[in-house]
Amino acid sequence: LKEENSILRSKINKLQILSETQADKMRKLEKKLEENKIKEEKEAQDLEAMVQHVEQNLQLMTKRAVKAENSAAKLRQENALLQAELRNSKLENEALRAGQAGLAAAKQNAEVALQHLLQVTTSSRASIRQLLSGAESLQLVADLLKSIDRISEVSEDGQ
Repeated sequence: LKEENSILRSKINKLQILSETQADKMRKLEKKLEENKIKEEKEAQDLEAMVQHVEQNLQLMTKRAVKAENSAAKLRQENALLQAELRNSKLENEALRAGQAGLAAAKQNAEVALQHLLQVTTSSRASIRQLLSGAESLQLVADLLKSIDRISEVSEDGQ
């Protein structure tokens, strides 16, 4: 019985050692499990934060895209207006060039008319000089005729 008791005690000691070893293993595994849970929770929080950050970035990108589309639409409208202005300016430019051609022709006609006026003026001055000369000659003839009248009156009186 003592032997059996001794064997059983020895078995109990071995079982206690085994139990303590398994308890230590269990504590280590529980600790590791707890650490893994904490690590997973932290990773889950990090992932959640990353997801929120990505969502915020997507919202910002969406806002930027909408703003860019609106800006592009405004730029398209402005481009269309500028192209219309350009077409109008080209037409106006062509009209001005045509007007300048007409203006050049009118200027040339005015130059020709000026030359004719200068010729007429020169010839008119010459004619006026001749006319004045003729008028002076007529005045002289008239004065001579008056003198002759006086002379003939004096001679009739004096006879």
